Amino acid sequence: MNAPLTFPPEVHDALSAGRPVVALESTIITHGMPWPQNLEMARQVEAVIRDNGAVPATIAVMGGRIHVGMDDDALETLARTPSDQAMKLSRADLAVCLANGRTGATTVAATMICAHLAGIRVFATGGIGGVHRGAESSFDISADLHELAQTPVTVVAAGAKAILDLPKTWEVLETLGVPVIAYGQDDLPAFWSRGSGIRAPLRMDNAADIAASAAMRARLGLKGGQLVANPIPHDAEIPRDTIMPVIEQALSEAEAQGIAAKQVTPFLLGRIFDLTEGRSLRSNIALVLDNARLAAEIAAAMTR
Repeated sequence: MNAPLTFPPEVHDALSAGRPVVALESTIITHGMPWPQNLEMARQVEAVIRDNGAVPATIAVMGGRIHVGMDDDALETLARTPSDQAMKLSRADLAVCLANGRTGATTVAATMICAHLAGIRVFATGGIGGVHRGAESSFDISADLHELAQTPVTVVAAGAKAILDLPKTWEVLETLGVPVIAYGQDDLPAFWSRGSGIRAPLRMDNAADIAASAAMRARLGLKGGQLVANPIPHDAEIPRDTIMPVIEQALSEAEAQGIAAKQVTPFLLGRIFDLTEGRSLRSNIALVLDNARLAAEIAAAMTR
């Protein structure tokens, strides 16, 4: 393999010894949260993974290399990078960013690719991308969905981001053959809210079963990963009847201002932060931390 991968000693040693490692994306740092909350969150997430018996590997592109894990200085440098100076990387952008030596933050799709190249089988994030509202005319569908169908990484998220068309997102994942597993409940979560009103196609209640499912997919030669939809903790939830009017207002503003393509999600998250007076960010951090905990448990179960 000739991929330009760089590992800090902690991640290199863990992978070499077969110890559990959890990949983390970096767009949540550069595009998802403001400074300094983004750095605080990144440090907290890495600490949760270590506390639950695994090694964190935050992934980003810098200086023509894929950094599979970063020390604290590199993490702070990334967190201080203005969003307009960091490419938001998906499958289509990854090679160009590397070839040009630019700084890039990995989305769900790009993180899955890099994690698989590095031999990491579990990835924790906030929420996946999906089918955007109005996709029947805009065709705006996240590459995350197709990546889940082809790259063998188990992704732990609080469902798809609630700003999306959730029924269409789950339908596309079903069509692509991606296992969507609700953790500990029968309803699919909706990011800030524990329930979406959509029944989950699959349910599992412990990390060992999720790890066994990934192993069985490999034995069967099935392509792709699996999505574990982990509901936000009760005390951090924003109920759907509270958050949905806020989302609708932010969507209306985005449409009125002509916000499109990769700028949609950062704009919406920023407006929702403003409209909820910061509550959405606090909930976002809580769900990311809980996803990191579960991902570490799954990674540990896989090594066993």
